[in-house]
Parts: sequence; structure tokens; C-alpha cells
Amino acid sequence: MKLFPRQIGLSALAVAFALPLAARAETVAAPKAEAATQQATTEKAAALSTFMLDNGLQVVVLPDHRAPVVTQMLYYKVGAADEAPGESGIAHFFEHLMFKGTKTNPEGTFSRAVAEIGGQENAFTTSDYTGYYQQVPADALEMVMTFEADRMENLVLSEETVAPERDVILEERRSRVDNDPGSQLSEAVQAALFQNSPYGDPVIGWRSEIEALSRDGAIAFYDKYYTPNNAILLIAGDVTEAEVRRLAEKTYGKVARRAEPGERVRPVEPEPLAARTVTLTDARVTQPSMQRTYLAPSDTTAQPGEAEALDVLADVLGGGTTSRLYRSLVVDKAIAASAGAHYAGTALEEGQFVVYGMPRGEATLDAIETAIDAEIDRIVEKGITEEELERARNRVRKDVIYQRDSQTSMARRYAAALSTGRTIADVEGWPERIEAVTVEDVTAAARKYLQPKRSVTGYLLPEPGAETRS
Repeated sequence: MKLFPRQIGLSALAVAFALPLAARAETVAAPKAEAATQQATTEKAAALSTFMLDNGLQVVVLPDHRAPVVTQMLYYKVGAADEAPGESGIAHFFEHLMFKGTKTNPEGTFSRAVAEIGGQENAFTTSDYTGYYQQVPADALEMVMTFEADRMENLVLSEETVAPERDVILEERRSRVDNDPGSQLSEAVQAALFQNSPYGDPVIGWRSEIEALSRDGAIAFYDKYYTPNNAILLIAGDVTEAEVRRLAEKTYGKVARRAEPGERVRPVEPEPLAARTVTLTDARVTQPSMQRTYLAPSDTTAQPGEAEALDVLADVLGGGTTSRLYRSLVVDKAIAASAGAHYAGTALEEGQFVVYGMPRGEATLDAIETAIDAEIDRIVEKGITEEELERARNRVRKDVIYQRDSQTSMARRYAAALSTGRTIADVEGWPERIEAVTVEDVTAAARKYLQPKRSVTGYLLPEPGAETRS
């Protein structure tokens, strides 16, 4: 199973512009008759719909009849930030346990059935939700829905299955965090950025708390959160709403609503008062680097227009080879091997705005940081240009065409929004809101949120005297 970071790593602007399939654009001009046929077919095939089962499971259908393939995604509205104090890592731990088998399907049965028909499956955990998905031939949809509904209520958790999996998680932490200086630094930056919010805890969990995870705790977590009224089911691909409704009622509709998780109330993160720095020096580091993370609102918590302005700001400042950071540090000054920025806004609570850089040749981290600060100051003082704003929009329009070719990307966009307090209307209205962003909006967002006191800067350094790679 794949462990995702706090935010799913998609280009912020590309994700933001995830249009309904009905709005699909074409990059190559077709003859008028062919174009008209394509448009009619796409509009007919791509009517997104949603409905609710009696047990509270929300179902979203994203038809796409270009190939006889279907993707099932089941998102539970629980993640690492919903864990009780002292139980960090249980959401990710439980993601692993969901593959341990049920009363009717022993461990491995589900995965083998998917593999035998050439399908794919995976699962992931974030701070705000946990997701499970399969991509299979369209005629296997009922099969994967039956399996997934089964483990929603019939999971078998014995001490013999729970204890070894806890050791697997500890080994995963050793390999992914303890043996990776970059991951260690990121973990330390997050802990420093969030002084009160559970977002400061790593998704994989703190080692001492992983070691204390128990079978009883796992069962309690399952009984509280893995109930249909705390989940969202997305079916994307060669399907119709009528077909999905029939199968959903036949499978998931039989699962009892067995808990009421309640409102997701979390500690409030106070307004930051001071800039913070975190430095990690390690013999395994061969190239120094720096990253600065600013506390920012998310798509869910931002004031109207702010999240959209932060998306545009991230693209203009460091979103690609024509961005200000890349042109200044990598091309013009030739002091950086890489430099960029991104906005992570998909969250129930706070979001993050990140800038980063890695020196090249004889350049120092101080030079990189000074140059990044200079570009931020330019935007704060003078704003961006209309040309930069339009260029950002154009890049997004093109990216969306490619993203919509992936059933999983489209389904994930809607699922992430619905799992973090937003609606289908919010997703579908995002393109218009991006189009409404002004130069003044971007400048205001930069002035408000790219303040040193809102940031944590992390430095990753080799041991003194060690050779670095240019």
C-alpha cells in the first residue's frame, strides 16, 4: 500500500481546474462533422450524477465511455488528523489491516481476484481521508463492489494478523523516514509549523505510538469510522447511473449504518507569531537544499477568492520553467539546480504554501534563500503582470485536458473535495473562480500569507567537510 503525504501530490492548479468530463476540450481540430459527433458523445457520456443510499453512503458517478474500463474509489472521511492523542499512525495502520480478509473472503482473495483479470488496486492515507481503489474491466464492477462492501463490515482482526502488520508499519517508517534525511526534515518542518493542529503529526505516526497500537484500538477505530455514512463511493468509467445505482444498492446498500462518527472537531491552530527554522545535518546528504513552508488557508477555510489567488501565485512564482523562481535562479543567475513553489490547498483545515531551492556549483544556500526572498518581495511590492496571470491560466487549461484522460485523477479530485468539506458544485465552479482572479488578488494573497512569521524554513545539510554534488 502506498502512503501519501498530507496532500495528494498533484499540480495544484491542474487539480483546481479539474472540470467535469462534459467540458472536455480537444487539442487537435477535427472536421466539423467529427467534432460535432465527439462533442455530442462526450456530453451524453459525461453527465456526472450523485445519489445517497439509505444507509448514508454518498455515491458519485463519472461516466466515461471511451474504453471498457471502470475505476472504483471508496474514501472514508477519516485520516491521521482525526486520530486520538497518543494514537498517531492508526489511520495508516488500519489501511493496511483492511487487506487482512473477512469472514467470507480470506486474506488475499480480493487482491488475487483483481490481479487475475489484469486490474490494479491500491490504497493511501492522508491527514484528512483514507482511500481504496481498483481499476478493472467494466464487467468486473459488481465483483469489486461486492468485495469492498464486504470488508466495510466483515473485517476479521485477530491478534495473529494485527501484531505482524504493526511490525510492517515500523519497518516502513524505518525505510521511508528514519533512513531518509529529506523525509526526516519534512517531518520536523511539519511539527514546527503546526503548533496545535494535529497536522503536525506524521501520517505514518510517531515510532513510540506505532509500537503501542493494539488490536482493541484497531477494532474501535473500525467500528467508529468505517461505516457507510462516513464514506464516499466514486465510480468512474464505462458505466451509467442506473447501473451503478442498481449495483450499489445490491452491495453497499446491505451494509448496516453502525456508527455516528460525529462532527470533525479539531484543535484550532493559533496565528503564528515568529519565523522558525529547522536544520538537519546528516552524513547521507550529498546535496544541500532548503524549503520554506508558510501557513495558509485551504480550499475549505479560505475567504472567497483567496485559495484561487494562492494557486495562481504558486504557478507564477514557481510552477514551471517559465516561473519567476526558475527563470531567475536556474536560468539567469545559474545558482540553482532546482527552484519552485506549490500551494497545497486540499485540506479540511489549514493549507500550506511551499517554496524550495537547491544550489548548483559553488552557490550557497544563503544565496538561494536570498534570491527566493527577492522574488517574493518583488511580487509583494509590485504584484504580477496580466501576462503572467494569463499564462498561468493557459497552462492550467492544457493540463486539465491530460488530467481528464485519467479516471483515477478525476475521481480523486471529487473524492478529495467531498472528504474535506466541499461539494461537487465547488469542484465544478473552480474554473470560473480561477478565471475571476485578478492581479490585485494575487498581490493581496502574497502580502497576507507570505510573511516570515507564518513560515518554517528547513535546511538539509551534509556534515561539515563532506563533499557535495554540484
